[in-house]
Amino acid sequence: MGRPIHFEIHVDDMVRAKTFYGEVFGWTFEDWSEYAGMPYFGAVTGDKDEMGINGALMQRQGPPPSAGQPLNGFACTLGIEDYDSTEEKILANGGTVALAKHALPGMAWQGYYTDPEGNLFGIHQTDENAK
Repeated sequence: MGRPIHFEIHVDDMVRAKTFYGEVFGWTFEDWSEYAGMPYFGAVTGDKDEMGINGALMQRQGPPPSAGQPLNGFACTLGIEDYDSTEEKILANGGTVALAKHALPGMAWQGYYTDPEGNLFGIHQTDENAK
């Protein structure tokens, strides 16, 4: 099995990215730059006893993705408790809507956003009444 165990988000402005993910999702960060040989901050995304994985913010090594281009990589979707308040935080902290909130009927509310670094991500609120 090839289960995901870590993710990396490539960023241009480390302070801006840490602020965005810290304010919107409550992530905390550990400086692992010495190990990586470049600006690299481990992202603690939740309690170790909760389902999920941790990752990192990594200094981007090339140009950022262009707006409107097809996705070239993985889209990470984050489980959240309250869709509307999370969307408010995303927008207030410089994120933009990529694909608006929509129902996955009988399962959840889903939507996609672009962070201030140009990276695409999704949010997902479980709701069996979604339609």
